Amino acid sequence: MPRKAKITKRTVDATHPGAVEKRGWDTELKGFVLRVFPNGRKSYGVKYRIGSRQRWMTIGDHGSPWTAEEARDRAKEVLRTAEDGDDPQGIKEERRKAVTVDDLIELYLVEGRAAKPSKKESSWAYDASCLRRHVSPLIGKQPAAELVRSDIERVQADVKAGKTARQFKTKKRGVARVAGGPVIAGGVVRSLSAMMSWAEREGVIRSNPCKGVKTVRPPKRERYLNGEEMRRLFQAADELVEENEIVPAFAAAIRLLALTGARRAEILELRWSEVDLDRARIVLPRERSKTGEKIIPLTTIACDLIKAQPKSKDFVFPGRGGRGPLIGVSHRWATVRARAKLPGLRMHDLRHSFASFAVANGASLFLVGKALGHTQATTTERYAHLADDPVRAVAESVAQRILGSKPG
Repeated sequence: MPRKAKITKRTVDATHPGAVEKRGWDTELKGFVLRVFPNGRKSYGVKYRIGSRQRWMTIGDHGSPWTAEEARDRAKEVLRTAEDGDDPQGIKEERRKAVTVDDLIELYLVEGRAAKPSKKESSWAYDASCLRRHVSPLIGKQPAAELVRSDIERVQADVKAGKTARQFKTKKRGVARVAGGPVIAGGVVRSLSAMMSWAEREGVIRSNPCKGVKTVRPPKRERYLNGEEMRRLFQAADELVEENEIVPAFAAAIRLLALTGARRAEILELRWSEVDLDRARIVLPRERSKTGEKIIPLTTIACDLIKAQPKSKDFVFPGRGGRGPLIGVSHRWATVRARAKLPGLRMHDLRHSFASFAVANGASLFLVGKALGHTQATTTERYAHLADDPVRAVAESVAQRILGSKPG
C-alpha cells in the first residue's frame, strides 16, 4: 500500500510487512490510518485533535471484528466526537474502567442483537444461559477491560470441574438445574468470545481476551439403540405415565423423536402451526431449525401419534395445564432412562438411532442426510461404517452357502 491511498479490503490485503512498521493514510478520511507491523499484524487507527493537542486512538486489528469499512465507520465516529470538543480516547478509557463483566453481559444481550440480525433466537438464548449461569457467578464483578487469556482459561476450567453446577427454585419449573462439566465448558467460552468480540468492536475493551484459548471439546459419543432397547425405552415411558410420574405428552414426544430423527427442540417445542398432516410433514421456519427452514416427513405411525394428542392452543406437546412447551425435560428424561436401564442415554441418541436403523435398512447416506436435515454430506459420514453391517451379513450368508455350512 502506498503511503497515501484509500484504505479498502483490496489495499489492506495487498500490503505486506517490511523490516519496519508501515503506515498508510487514507486519502478520503483525514486521520484514518492502517499500520502494518513487521510481524504481519495490521491495525487500524485514527489521529485527531482536541484543542491544540494531537491525540491517537487505536481502533483494532484487521480481521474479526474489524474490516476496512467497519474501521472507517468507527474512525468517523471518533472524529465527530472530537469535533464536538470531547476526547474520544478519554471517553473510551472511562467506559472501559466502569464496565464490569455483568454489565457487559446485559449490554451485549440487548444491544448486540443489532450487530447480528441473522443470529437465531435459540442461539441468543444459549448465549444468555452460558453467560448468566456460568460466566457471571465466576467473573461477573471483574472489570471487563482487565480480563486476560488466563482469566478465560480459568473460567473454562472451573465450568469443566462443575463449580457452576447448581439447582435453584423457579416459579415456572419449581426446580431448575444448571449443569457444569466438559460438555458445556467449551460452549461457555464460545459464547463469551462472541460477546468479547462485539465489545472489542464497540470500543468497550481493547482486545478479545478469548483469542488463543483452546476450547474444551469432549470426545463425541455415538450411541445407537437396538430394537430391544428402543422397545424397553417406550415401555418405561408408558409405565411412568401410568404411575403419573411423567405426563403423556412427554412419552409421545419421545416416540416422535425416535420416529423422525428430529432434534430435541424441534419436537419438544413443536407447534400445531408447523404440522401439515394433509401432506404428512412438519415444516419448521428457519428460526426453529439449526440448519434453516426444514421439512420433516412423517410416517403413518407418526401422523397417528400426532393426531392422538389433545388439541391445545399452541404446542403439540404442552406442559401441564396445556400452556407453554414441556418443562423439566432433563429430569423427566433421567427418570425414563433409569427405568429403562439405559444409563447415560441422551435424547440426541434417538436421532443417531434413527440414522442407524435407516442405514441398516439399506438407505443411502444421501437419503439419511436428507431425512436428518443435514446440509453438509460430511455430517452424515459418521454413519458410513453402519452401511457395512447389512452388506457384511449378506456376504457372510453367501460364504456359508458356498462352503455348505450354516453360520455358527
